[in-house]
Amino acid sequence: MQQVKIFKGVENDLAGLEAEVNAWIRQSGARVVSLTGNIAPQSPSSRAGGGLTQGTFAPSDVVLVVLYET
Repeated sequence: MQQVKIFKGVENDLAGLEAEVNAWIRQSGARVVSLTGNIAPQSPSSRAGGGLTQGTFAPSDVVLVVLYET
């Protein structure tokens, strides 16, 4: 049976998000059918500086959708 798992993170912690997804795949034993992701651009912020570019934008949200079989 195919199912969906959604992961959410921020662009300045992509390594953490990657580690979370990989750990879940190992622990669940799921057979991944596909993995799709998206990054949501953010508007300029007075609290900016945390993005990958260290510019005037706040870190963007990242979402990963994993389609897997159990």
